[in-house]
Amino acid sequence: MPHMRKVYASDDSVFIGHVRQVLENHAIPCIVRNDFLAGGAGELPVNETWPEIWVTDDRDFDRARVLVDATVATAHVSEPSWRCASCSERMEGQFTDCWRCGASRPEPGG
Repeated sequence: MPHMRKVYASDDSVFIGHVRQVLENHAIPCIVRNDFLAGGAGELPVNETWPEIWVTDDRDFDRARVLVDATVATAHVSEPSWRCASCSERMEGQFTDCWRCGASRPEPGG
């Protein structure tokens, strides 16, 4: 009988949502636990209040762990900033479209 198993925890609830989406996109059912425990920090150890992702079937754990590790490793790779070719607005690297005029980021080398 399959059991649930914790695959990841973080103090960043937005990133938890991203990791959950990655797992679900790869057909790995999972749930988020502790997503409302942040208010308990101080009464509980801080890391015990972090949101956690649990796979609902421990047979998916190894595959989920590989996906989580890859997601975490690439999360901190930042793209260089760029300047919009249409309106000259400077954009941070994570954006693919100009917030001002909607033009797409130019292709590398283009």
